[in-house]
Amino acid sequence: MDWTDLIDTAFRVAGNNNQANRAEAVRTVEAAVIDGEEPVASTAGRHPDHFRKGVLVLTTHRLLFLKDGKPPVPVPLTAVTDATVNRTKLNGDVLTIVALTGSHRFEDVAKADVFAEQVRESARLARTAPPAAPAPAGPAPAGPGTGTGLDAGEQLIGQLERLAALYASGALTEDEFTRAKQRLIG
Repeated sequence: MDWTDLIDTAFRVAGNNNQANRAEAVRTVEAAVIDGEEPVASTAGRHPDHFRKGVLVLTTHRLLFLKDGKPPVPVPLTAVTDATVNRTKLNGDVLTIVALTGSHRFEDVAKADVFAEQVRESARLARTAPPAAPAPAGPAPAGPGTGTGLDAGEQLIGQLERLAALYASGALTEDEFTRAKQRLIG
């Protein structure tokens, strides 16, 4: 699957046949792609601040929301702790993405349950993937602190602290906080 296929699928799901909008969405995604990022899935949904549907694009690194050729709203998958779907009469299937960067809500999401599962699995893979190796700049210094055990522990503590701050600020409910904490700890 390439970026064009991904966008075409989302536009078909949204019932949008506008070729100019499709082409603009493809250009926007391709301009925002980072090294090593590959397409995973897409669907249509609406951000609560917008009336018309946009495109939710899931990659190996991020979740992007595209609308009307504007710069995408990125959510790094390493920060995603949960993805849930609630059904409402007014807003259809509501996808809530809980991340260390905040909570993101998308309404009237097509195939929301399947997409939420794809987000959860991609986030799990992103969190467990080994970090990209930096370009060698000479011999690595020997000594304490060169292992990754302490770094991973420090990273987990930092993520838990950010999660606690989101909960304390009211951005997360107690249930969202508990689920997100359990996902981080494993």
